[in-house]
Amino acid sequence: MELLSGAEMVVRFLRDEGVKYIYGYPGGAVLHIYDALFKEKSIEHILVRHEQAATHMADGYARATGKAGVVLVTSGPGATNAITGIATAFMDSIPMVVISGQVPSNMVGTDAFQETDMIGISRPIVKHSFMIKHPSEIPDVMKKAFHLAESGRPGPVVIDIPKDMTNPAEKFEYVYPKKAKLRSYSPAVRGHSGQIRKAAELLLAAKRPIIYAGGGVVMGNASAQLTELAKMLNLPVTNTLMGLGCYPGSDRQFVGMLGMHGSYTANLAMHHSDVILAVGARFDDRVINGAAKFCPNAKIIHIDIDPASISKTIKADIPIVGPVDSVLTEMVAIVKEIGQAPNAETVASWWKQIDEWRGNRGLFPYDKGDGSIIKPQTAIEMLCEVTKGEAYVASDVGQHQMFACQYYRFNKPNRWLNSGGLGTMGFGLPAAMGVKLNFPDADVACVTGEGSIQMNIQELSTCLQYDLPVKIINLNNGALGMVRQWQDMVYNSRYSHSYMESLPDFVKLAEAYGHVGMRITDLKDLKPKMEEAFAMKDRLVFLDIAVDTSEHVYPMQIKDGAMRDMWLSKTERT
Repeated sequence: MELLSGAEMVVRFLRDEGVKYIYGYPGGAVLHIYDALFKEKSIEHILVRHEQAATHMADGYARATGKAGVVLVTSGPGATNAITGIATAFMDSIPMVVISGQVPSNMVGTDAFQETDMIGISRPIVKHSFMIKHPSEIPDVMKKAFHLAESGRPGPVVIDIPKDMTNPAEKFEYVYPKKAKLRSYSPAVRGHSGQIRKAAELLLAAKRPIIYAGGGVVMGNASAQLTELAKMLNLPVTNTLMGLGCYPGSDRQFVGMLGMHGSYTANLAMHHSDVILAVGARFDDRVINGAAKFCPNAKIIHIDIDPASISKTIKADIPIVGPVDSVLTEMVAIVKEIGQAPNAETVASWWKQIDEWRGNRGLFPYDKGDGSIIKPQTAIEMLCEVTKGEAYVASDVGQHQMFACQYYRFNKPNRWLNSGGLGTMGFGLPAAMGVKLNFPDADVACVTGEGSIQMNIQELSTCLQYDLPVKIINLNNGALGMVRQWQDMVYNSRYSHSYMESLPDFVKLAEAYGHVGMRITDLKDLKPKMEEAFAMKDRLVFLDIAVDTSEHVYPMQIKDGAMRDMWLSKTERT
């Protein structure tokens, strides 16, 4: 029998669970845990400069690995600073375990120093939450937390621990629990075979089928099965913002991202389809545009691990609840068993139409200009060329995010990390750090803008301390670009507080933090400077790239229209 304090149990459990990294910031309510962590050498703690960055680092790690990221914060402001990152993970179904300190249990509810109701505050944005009532329950609660975070539809779980539960003077028996015991929680482990067969038969009979794949394919490790099915049936594939990389972005059958800033080809193919295979996607409002006009002639097959997501926004004709990997594996087997190939003439006719929409313009054509100024699209294309499409790319939120997902070709899952559901500025840098820590030999880039990067720029200090040489690609247009674009298009160019009239010298700022800074203003310098930056394997490089200040992201769906209703430029619409 091993006797440990509550604090020692927390740390020992994390070790036994195989946790490699904890991202956190100490404070009074968690000092017993930090003292126990001091003695544990197998877990690396990353001291961030702000708790929000801790959650985004854990989030980036989770998106790249599929394992739950672990966060440790103190009570009060430490816990509330983590809320934005918890909400970011919740919206995108990212596994995370957040351990928050709390005032001693006999002081809860007295407005004690640094007391906040973390359970209450976080309740709408977590998959589940726990408060520790006795130190002996810590191992079982933590096992449940990790199981909940990583299984079914993943998400963040909060464990709130009052300080007296970690008292080093009080010891209790510790046994690592091999299984989580949760009577009322049993996510589906396979889909309904009859429904899967119906779906396969509908796909085989379709004249204009399309696969619409989302982040659930990435987090559900189902890219190989999805690709096999698409290849077998010669289906066009479109991805959501979160699903990019689950099907090779440079493959002929990929018709681009769909939705608000999706490709002309993808949006038209969706609108005119007769069967949609939706896999691990939730029919988000940024995808469907106006629900009343969404794909009027399409039968919808919807595969999702979360039954609450099916028919929530768009009614499914064939709902299938289950893990996407096992459902797609079974669907592939059924298609092979049926042994009936889609009608070759029908398939050829559908692809002829898709190729006409695609034309010679590619998925996202743009005016490259006369070369006197750097287009943001060109900067992303150069990033893709220099990194050979192999980098992990984290982005912040705004125009740069849309340019990154449009012009970087993601051929592998888990390589594209962005805040899709919540749209969190400040996400990119710490998310990239979380990836770089775990994959030190990989190229890791943070695509950002001068607005977003300043939300968590203090983490440049963390990068120096822990040797995290990410490359920051700052598309600097001197404005909150997406806000300005909307003001251009909807508010008659009334630029209300969207221009940043004072900005730091980012080169000097990077240097002040101990890193390398480069300013690029001439197109001819773009490639050599970017190559130079990525050649510096052991240095963080901040590339401050002056880009066209007037550029918009196109296509852009027209509000409350159908999938096919888009602006193609400032003056041209479908």
